[in-house]
Amino acid sequence: MALDTAEAATTGNVAADRLKSIVERIERLEEERKALGSDIKDIYAEAKSAGFDVKVLRQLIRMRKQEPNEIEEQETLLDVYRRALGM
Repeated sequence: MALDTAEAATTGNVAADRLKSIVERIERLEEERKALGSDIKDIYAEAKSAGFDVKVLRQLIRMRKQEPNEIEEQETLLDVYRRALGM
């Protein structure tokens, strides 16, 4: 069943409007992400100027996202590897 020209135009406009809405939302979120990234960078700079080691802070933040058993397993392996290397 084919759509007549008027129906196709209406359907196309609805799809075009929906597509435009989706694209605009994504663009807004991308801008927000960019702003948040800048804010995070500023906080790391603040931490560095306060004497904190930024590498260690990043590692702590990454670890806080993990489950405790994952952290324990990684620390155990790290200890085993250090011993194997005589560290």
